Amino acid sequence: MQEKLYFYYTNDLHSNFDNWPQVAGFLKGAKEKRLAENQACWLIDIGDHVDRVHPIAEGFMGKANVQLMNDVGYDLVTIGNNEGITMDHDDLHHLYDEADFQVVCANLHSLTDAEPAWLQTTVHIQSNNGVKVGVIGLTAPFNAFYELLNWHISAPIHTLEKHISHLKEAADIIILMSHLGLSEDQEIARRFDDIDVIIGGHTHHLLRTGENVNNTIITAAGKHCAYAGEVVLTWDHMRRKLVDKKAAVYDMTELAKDLNTEQTLHDLTKKAEALLGQSVIQLKKPIHVKWFQHTDIMQKLTDTLREWTEADVAMLNAGILLDQIPAGQVTYREIHRICPHPINPCVVRLDGNELTEVVRASVSKELTELKLKGFGFRGEVLGKMICAGMEVETCFREDGSEYVRAIQYHGEPLDPNRTYKVATADTFTFGRLLPEIAKSEVKHYFVPEFLRDLLAYTLRHKWEDY
Repeated sequence: MQEKLYFYYTNDLHSNFDNWPQVAGFLKGAKEKRLAENQACWLIDIGDHVDRVHPIAEGFMGKANVQLMNDVGYDLVTIGNNEGITMDHDDLHHLYDEADFQVVCANLHSLTDAEPAWLQTTVHIQSNNGVKVGVIGLTAPFNAFYELLNWHISAPIHTLEKHISHLKEAADIIILMSHLGLSEDQEIARRFDDIDVIIGGHTHHLLRTGENVNNTIITAAGKHCAYAGEVVLTWDHMRRKLVDKKAAVYDMTELAKDLNTEQTLHDLTKKAEALLGQSVIQLKKPIHVKWFQHTDIMQKLTDTLREWTEADVAMLNAGILLDQIPAGQVTYREIHRICPHPINPCVVRLDGNELTEVVRASVSKELTELKLKGFGFRGEVLGKMICAGMEVETCFREDGSEYVRAIQYHGEPLDPNRTYKVATADTFTFGRLLPEIAKSEVKHYFVPEFLRDLLAYTLRHKWEDY
């Protein structure tokens, strides 16, 4: 006898609810159909469902996302870095208190006295005919952030080595829920023969029919739930082995919406607006924002960044503010709309030569006009770099390109033998946007505050509204 086991999954929603009513309808319908056929079926999420870019996630600090997953009927969830490092310890510790599903993450550990009641390292599920499935979850080890929030993420490979043999003893099939990224998933598949399926995410890769590596099928469904995924495993009871593994993804964008979910999102949006309705400032006239020009608001925000972090100098890109700040009462909801990024302040240490290279690169057209996607940035373009604590003199070439003529700190040129504390957005500590910052051996992240918290502080305490 052969038996099919069905797994439907989502990953990396990032609180982008545009397709969520369609996703909810698809998942509920799939589960209802399979259960009516007496087939084994589970709904799974691979993390980064929560992203504080959306007012629902911000206002409810992620708990409304959990409610939405409860409504759909999820069975198993792991956490992504957006659940893990964008809220303070207590908020994550209680994020899933009301979850109707199991949260599985083997490498997340609290550095306080108690682990969350919802946290499980592994779980075992079973089909109607007794096929035993062992499930383990892993999340990406951003310990530079996690440990500031009193969490620790153990190394994924070490964690698997610790748990995989125990899983194998009690399970016929092993599934890894991985918020690690495609390259990590491929390496795990090469090293661990006993893992049958890796359902992945984090790097927003779309594997339409899966990818077979060694003995493992790897799958993922992109980002923002434009797609939802399906894994179908066929177990042969006579041979006591898996005889087939298939993966697919389904386009959600054109499907019918689940009307109850759409109404729930409408209601949650209204409630979130009320939760974020506290006044920050009353303005007589709007504050103008320009991405490629110097503005008073960006200068004051960059000044605040330098003072807040006690740095020598600060640098912040003007594209961080998405829109002008309108006249009238400005609430936290408006601040969130204008500065939605889950970006933290950060201080790095650079010598004078390194800082000079950063300033030179920051005025280039390639950087200021870069349409960045990722690294926490949720805007359109990076924009002009605004500086505080140092004077930067620039000139323009005949072709219109800008270049740095002189940089002074307290009236003197930058000293190549001196180390400067440079405050900036944590965005620049990742990738190769500004390599000197990314390669700095000393990085001090400020958590859980976001740049929008500094914006609210700036408006409250520094803005003079004439």
